Amino acid sequence: MTASLKLVCLECGSANRVPADKLGAGPKCGTCGGRLADGKVRALDVSTLQKAAKTDQTPLLVDFWAPWCGPCRAMAPQFAQAAQKLAPDARLAKIDTQEHPKASAKYGIQGIPALILFQNGKEVARLAGARPASDIEKFVRAKAKMPTK
Repeated sequence: MTASLKLVCLECGSANRVPADKLGAGPKCGTCGGRLADGKVRALDVSTLQKAAKTDQTPLLVDFWAPWCGPCRAMAPQFAQAAQKLAPDARLAKIDTQEHPKASAKYGIQGIPALILFQNGKEVARLAGARPASDIEKFVRAKAKMPTK
């Protein structure tokens, strides 16, 4: 019997179980059909962030950012590039702290961009400041429990 992983759909917020050996096969949400591990950065709201942070068994790296923040905007393409390189073993998402100020308060964000890595219901690590894709990828691989390839 193959092990399964719990993942929250970052589109609709539904919890899904995915066979661990099928994570790279493009699994879709059972509720909305959204892709669960396709290497694309997803924008989150506070409730989806909370649910995914508590539920996801694969690493979830969240970028806390704001549209007025120059370093945040400059890092966006690097963050998207890192998402592609880390897929399907880790997922990357963003939350707009201007649109969702409660997220900043809940997670103790004092400056942006701020990256928080979640896995298995816990915050694993934080990283502050704009980073190139290679640094983001190294950070996730060093701090998260990732499958060996």
